[in-house]
Amino acid sequence: MEFVIKISQFLLSLSLLIVLHELGHFIPAKAFKTRVEKFYLFFDVKFSLFKKKIGDTVYGIGWLPLGGYVKISGMIDESMDTEQMAQEPQPWEFRSKPAWQRLIIMLGGVFVNFVLALVIYIFASFVYGDTDISAASIQDGYAINNPLLTDLGFKTGDNVIAVGDYKVENVSDIKSNFIGAESVTIKRDGVTKTIQMPEDFLGQLSTSKDRTLFEIRMPFIFGKVSDSSANKGTDLLKDDVITAVNGKKMKYFDQFEAVLANLKGQTVTVDVLRGTETLKKQLKVDNNGKFGIYPTGTYNRFEELGYFSIIKKEYGFGESFGVGYNKFTTQITSYFSQLKMIFSPSTGAYKGVGGFKAIFDIFPDTWSWEAFWGITAFLSIMLGVLNLLPIPALDGGHVMFLLYEMISGRKPGDKFMEYAQMVGFFILIALVLFANGNDIFKAVFD
Repeated sequence: MEFVIKISQFLLSLSLLIVLHELGHFIPAKAFKTRVEKFYLFFDVKFSLFKKKIGDTVYGIGWLPLGGYVKISGMIDESMDTEQMAQEPQPWEFRSKPAWQRLIIMLGGVFVNFVLALVIYIFASFVYGDTDISAASIQDGYAINNPLLTDLGFKTGDNVIAVGDYKVENVSDIKSNFIGAESVTIKRDGVTKTIQMPEDFLGQLSTSKDRTLFEIRMPFIFGKVSDSSANKGTDLLKDDVITAVNGKKMKYFDQFEAVLANLKGQTVTVDVLRGTETLKKQLKVDNNGKFGIYPTGTYNRFEELGYFSIIKKEYGFGESFGVGYNKFTTQITSYFSQLKMIFSPSTGAYKGVGGFKAIFDIFPDTWSWEAFWGITAFLSIMLGVLNLLPIPALDGGHVMFLLYEMISGRKPGDKFMEYAQMVGFFILIALVLFANGNDIFKAVFD
């Protein structure tokens, strides 16, 4: 069921982004009386799942969900329709239109991507507001288990007070500013310390089996017992909190590991907080030093127990425009920075480039409209930025040649454009193979 939910969100988001992006080309093309021969969601290699011709345009759904396209008459694109280009230009064709009109048509898809992301951020701010955790309320630091971090000198209990030059106010500030940060400032036992980050840390993280960073330390709240556990059938209830083992008080789940390692095969007495009452229970420790119990709990429950403070902000409709705009500009600036790192081999960031599986994996396995719209807004920015890259076969490549034409007054020849389109197509294929090859490598070797 989890897979069905994830794939449904993935396909819905992808379809929405593709259709709106292509509409960004389609609408100005029609406005400038340019004939659009095809409008397709997904690719129709050999055959279509659905197609219907209305006026001059065939609308359809292909079977290969790797994107979509509009085929505009008189334009050298991925269809490589050289036969049409060999004929005399017609008034309704793309190549017959003024350069400024062609530029608007080519920029239409990217424009829609950015507008869509901005609109989502505005309305999401109004409908959902913002929920975060106050960094100042984290009393005993974060759980740090990733060997990449511990090798650099971080350890569980460290409190992060700054990432690079950015002072951390909310827990989300850590992750949003971590990529590319040259240093992280922590407080440990009342002492402030700055740890320098290696230039290729992102590359190391991308290829690591453990990609966690600074995790919220959680209490041991009873969730469920594994089928193989010796404690199967225990009378613990949902939301019971285990607070001590053999009289030794423990506040966080990560503290249990070291204690239970010395109690393998024994039956121990645990203190259990149920509501406001503390009970004594007997639990068995297996030969691996585990109870065989899965912890659980929500952030709201953690706040009730006094572990941290949740900050909830709500915005009026007018206020949400400013908040949404700030989120949009922050995200687009962040993505350009990430793209810059990917093209800098010394950072190793290229190792983290992912394809369709990587996109699929970011969707949650439970349906959440708030998460869906947040991810869709990010993907819309990603699609817009990538399409702006000056690679022939992408919108950015066409824009590059159009700007050259408008500045120089000379239009690149059709043959040159055909060769450029072929080169761009092979570059795109190489990038797609690389990104999805990374997905396969991680799936096989992680």
